[in-house]
Amino acid sequence: MGRAEVLTFFISMLPISELRGALPFALSQGLSPLRAYLVSVAGNILPVLPLLLLLRGLSAFFARYRRGATLFSWTMERAKKREGLVRRYGFGGLILLVAIPLPITGAWTGVLVSFLLSIQIKQAFAAICIGVGLAGIIVLLASLGVIEGIEIFT
Repeated sequence: MGRAEVLTFFISMLPISELRGALPFALSQGLSPLRAYLVSVAGNILPVLPLLLLLRGLSAFFARYRRGATLFSWTMERAKKREGLVRRYGFGGLILLVAIPLPITGAWTGVLVSFLLSIQIKQAFAAICIGVGLAGIIVLLASLGVIEGIEIFT
């Protein structure tokens, strides 16, 4: 893996940029559309399972410290604003929450919302992975133009 792939992978792991920032970055660095997609999706999915498994413990840890509790509460309040979609549509709503490439959506928000709603880890992980894959396709098509985007998959 070259420098562009490594940077793309790490950018896609970050909660602010996720693959929405990483995929266009990868394309700007000369990666092929398929490679940019695969590296971005892989990097975006990597932190999901550890977060799903460790979030309960992390919330207890942050609660011990005033600043940590404040940061955690602020983050959870942002996630609560997005939980209506998942409450209404369940599994499909979680997929949509992650797939729609808008601010305060994505895999990290999906993890937080699934934690808030006590969704089973297996179900949450599957929905988030599907959503990340769809978000990657949407961002790729938007970055390339729909006609060019369709051509790479044929």
